[in-house]
Amino acid sequence: MHISDKIVVITGGGSGNGEALARRFATEGPRSLVIADIDPDRARRVAEEVGGVPFEVDVSDPEANHRLIEMTEDRDGVIDLFCANAGYGHAGSEQDDPETWDRMWQVNLMSQVHAARFLIPGWLARGEGYLLCTASAAGLLSNIGAAQYSVTKHASVALAEWLSVTYGDRGIKVSCLCPMFVRTPLVEDMTGLEELIRPSLIEPAQVAEAVVDGLGEERFLILPHPEVERYIQNKANDYEKWLAGMRRLQRSVLSS
Repeated sequence: MHISDKIVVITGGGSGNGEALARRFATEGPRSLVIADIDPDRARRVAEEVGGVPFEVDVSDPEANHRLIEMTEDRDGVIDLFCANAGYGHAGSEQDDPETWDRMWQVNLMSQVHAARFLIPGWLARGEGYLLCTASAAGLLSNIGAAQYSVTKHASVALAEWLSVTYGDRGIKVSCLCPMFVRTPLVEDMTGLEELIRPSLIEPAQVAEAVVDGLGEERFLILPHPEVERYIQNKANDYEKWLAGMRRLQRSVLSS
């Protein structure tokens, strides 16, 4: 897919990777670019700067997702590309309050379920549509010290896989964006993991460039950190060795 003359929605578009996507997509000449964010001021700021349309939305609310899609399509026509990019993360473990698990589950996974639920019937009738799910390398591997984030991002990858398998022969394209650490507010909130994060940190603009390339080739996995592909292969080739290596990494992080 190429962005030119397309109707595009980006959730979490007011900052971080979503803002970078909006800025990069705007250079491709989309017909409409909707910047959706829980913070209306951030959405408005980015939309004004890229010539887009701001939309306030809490993606954990299914009806808010429905309104976003319905109002965009009433105004502009059928959405060509929906970037389910909004995310939430922090360090944590299984000992944390269940409410922290539920909040991350709702934002990182269920928001993408809601988007797919409302988009796919229309896309099937049309015979085409494209969903970009922002997951994480943590969803393919794991993230030291961040249990909820790792688990919910695994679920996001699984959802994207399932949608691709189920609808890929019916005109619906799915890509799954899986970066490692990116200089965004989400990563900055993951305190206590600075020593792990710093060596792999890239800028949001690099993620956006990888997304444009990945969409152009209609690749399922979009990996702004190319080394992640090697890590996945290592994990698949020898799971026990990979787990031992992750434990060594954890000991190194904890001792630093």
